[in-house]
Amino acid sequence: MHTVWKGAISFGLVHVPVKMFSATEDKDISLRYIHKECGSPLSYVRKCPVCDKEVAWEEIGKGYEYEKGKFVLFDKEELDQLTEESSKSITILDFVDLTEIDPIYFQKTYYLSPDQAGANAYRLLMEAMRQTGKIGIAKISIRSKSSLAAIRVLQDCIAIETFFYPDEVRPVSQVPGLPEPGQVNDKELDMAKLLISQLSTPFEPAKYTDDYRQRMLDLITHKIAGEEFHIAPARQETNVIDLMAALQASIEAVQHIPSDPGPAKTGAGAKPRTAAGTKKRPAKAKAASAGAQADAPATPVVDEATGPIPVIAPKPKRRSAKSKDA
Repeated sequence: MHTVWKGAISFGLVHVPVKMFSATEDKDISLRYIHKECGSPLSYVRKCPVCDKEVAWEEIGKGYEYEKGKFVLFDKEELDQLTEESSKSITILDFVDLTEIDPIYFQKTYYLSPDQAGANAYRLLMEAMRQTGKIGIAKISIRSKSSLAAIRVLQDCIAIETFFYPDEVRPVSQVPGLPEPGQVNDKELDMAKLLISQLSTPFEPAKYTDDYRQRMLDLITHKIAGEEFHIAPARQETNVIDLMAALQASIEAVQHIPSDPGPAKTGAGAKPRTAAGTKKRPAKAKAASAGAQADAPATPVVDEATGPIPVIAPKPKRRSAKSKDA
């Protein structure tokens, strides 16, 4: 890992020399702008619109526009003086519970490792925070930017999470179109809570992948190989009209329950279906009325649940050759 900062954690009169490493990396695929006519990548130049010429780095300063077209200028030495005192120290101001901090304040995570002979003090701070369950709120300056930060134990390492300052977080009241507080439908609420329960699972970050990046890598690979590559269009999402129907469909999809129970059972395990409200007749009674039923027209039996059940009349017995001669 590349060291991005060196300094010391300071709490009370204790100083812990540390080195800082970025805990995350940006894996976005960078695409360059290309001139379609010749295929060359475009370059960007630092050009002064008044002098109409390129400007070298040593001729560039910094300024703040306090009115349209009016600037106050700063040189490098002035800006360096602002961060000289605080740039080498992480000063812990308070210790708090992690649960008290809303994630909206989190910005970027870094790992801290002991520097030089600071292993003992590093281990002491880490174990003290682990046993008390507290995290440190500190101030730090990285690359000329001052930030709030949270110092916490992450496995066997001390990590630091840079924060936004409170005035950098926009209030929720500025969000347009939020619904007014009101009652929700109890049945819809129960269905929504059931759906959340069905989708609840332990957090496993390894199962979440960047699908867009993978498709982009596949596209790049195929283009390098000179192959045609087409991505199927995504299914069009429909507007939700019936909220209860959408919730029910979502729950059934999670539970893998088909909406249609399927055809009735057949085979050895199936019970013969009889008309609703009728009793089974004895075998002798059935035999006695068999002849009458053969001549009578077939009358369908009506099942209240499934509708008419056709009754097939038995075929008449064929006379044998002996009976004809007689």
